Amino acid sequence: MKRYEQLAEEIAQSIRNGILSPGEKVPSVRHASRSFGVSPSTVFQAYYLLEDRGLIQARERSGYYVRQQANQLLAEPDVGVFKARTTEVNVSQLAFSVLNSLRDPNTIPFGSAFPDPDLFPLARLSRSMSHALRGISGKSLICDMTGGHPDLLRQISQRYVFNGITVQPGEVVVTGGAMEALNLCLQAVTAPGDMVAVEAPAFYGTLQALERLKLKAVEIPVHPRKGIDLTVLAESLQTLPIKACWFMTHLQNPVGASMDEHDKQELYELLAHHEIPLIEDDVYAELYFGTQPPRPVKHFDSKGLVMHCCSFSKTLAPGYRIGWAAAGRYANRVEQLRLMTTISPSIPAQMAIADYLQHGGYDRHLRKLRHTLEVRQGEMLAAASRYFPAQSRVTRPAGGFLLWFELPEQVDSLALFHRALAEGISLAPGPIFSASRHFKNCVRLNYGYPWTNEREKAMRTLGSLVSSLI
Repeated sequence: MKRYEQLAEEIAQSIRNGILSPGEKVPSVRHASRSFGVSPSTVFQAYYLLEDRGLIQARERSGYYVRQQANQLLAEPDVGVFKARTTEVNVSQLAFSVLNSLRDPNTIPFGSAFPDPDLFPLARLSRSMSHALRGISGKSLICDMTGGHPDLLRQISQRYVFNGITVQPGEVVVTGGAMEALNLCLQAVTAPGDMVAVEAPAFYGTLQALERLKLKAVEIPVHPRKGIDLTVLAESLQTLPIKACWFMTHLQNPVGASMDEHDKQELYELLAHHEIPLIEDDVYAELYFGTQPPRPVKHFDSKGLVMHCCSFSKTLAPGYRIGWAAAGRYANRVEQLRLMTTISPSIPAQMAIADYLQHGGYDRHLRKLRHTLEVRQGEMLAAASRYFPAQSRVTRPAGGFLLWFELPEQVDSLALFHRALAEGISLAPGPIFSASRHFKNCVRLNYGYPWTNEREKAMRTLGSLVSSLI
C-alpha cells in the first residue's frame, strides 16, 4: 500500500472511531504534512482519496471537513437480551416470497443478498475463462472433479497462509458456492432431530438448511456490535444436547456484527471444551472496511473442529457458484457428501477463478470494492436519517453491504414488506431471520447499489410507509 493510502486509512479510522466528528475540520495540509512526516503532495493525494470515498469534503477557502454522517443521527439498535430459544424451523415459504420479489428488474433491490453486479470485474473474468478454456484438457475435466482444480486449491490455500491461518493439506473442499459448503458441513456432523445453535437473528439460508435436514434451532442472541452472546451460548451448551454451531463471527448477516479477536478465541475455547464443531460462515471475510483483515475463529483451531466456509459470490463472481470449506477433521466426510450429491462444481469456473486470482489483480479489486461499499453505506445512512422516524435505529457494520433497521415497535415489517413491494421496493423483513418469527419490527436493507435519485426516492417512500404504520 502506498503512503498516501496508508495516511487516508489512518484518517478514515479516526472518523469511524469518532475521533474526528461529523462537521469537524480535518488538519490542514501543512499541519498534516508536519504531523505525519510526509510531503504536502502525499497529504493532498490522501485527501483526494477520502473525498472519493465520501468521508470528507472541501470548503472553498476553508479547508477540508468531515462529512455529516448519518450515524450521528440515528442510534444503533438496542441490545436484545433473552434466553436461548429452542424451536422447530419453518421459514422457507416466507423466505421464498421475499426472494421472488427480487425477480422483477424494475424493483428497487433493497431486499437483495448480493451487491450491485456492476461492482464485479466480469470482463476480466471472461478473459480468464477464455484463457482457461484454451488450456483445458479432457483429463482435467474428469480427474479434477473429485478433489477440485489444483490451481484453485493452491490459490485458496495461499490466501489462508498469507492471513496467518494454518490449513492442512487436503482440508479444503471446493463446492458449488458457500451454501453447498455450509449445508454439507451441517450434514456431516448432525442427524435429523439434533439441536444446532444458530444466531438470532440468523441468515435465512441457515434456517432453511436446518428445516431441510429436520434439525432443531437453538437461537442465541446477537449483540448488534459484538456478535454472539457467549454467556447465553455457554449456558445452552451446558444444559442442551447441542451437536453443532453455525455462526457468522464477522459481518454477521443480517445484523452486521463482528466479534473481536478476544471473543473469537473465547468462543473457540468454549466449543473445544465441549468438543462441539463450529460451522463458521465467513462469506463476507474480504469486505471489511479498513486495511487489517479480521482473523476468523479458524485461526485458533488446533483440534480441527472449525469448518470455515467461504465463497467468491459476494466479492467476485456470484453466478460462477464457487465456494469452499476448510473443514478440519471433517474434510473427508464433507467431500464424500459432495460426491454423493453434486459430484463437483464446474471445472471451467474453477479454472477461470484460479486464473483471475493469479493474474487479475484480485486484491486491487477488493480495495476498490471496499471503498465503494463504504461510501454507499454512508449514503444509505444519510438517507435513513432524513426520511425514517427518529425512533428508528440502525446498525453501523464495519464492512459488507447490509444494514439492519430496528423500527418503532408498532411497525409490522411483513405489512411493510407488502406495502413497499406495491411501490416497487423490495426489503427483507425481520421474521425471515428467526426460527421463532421474532424481530417483527426489523428489516434488512442492501446498500450495495449506486445511490441514484431513484434509490433516494425509494428511501423517502419507505420512510413514509414506516411512519404510516406507527
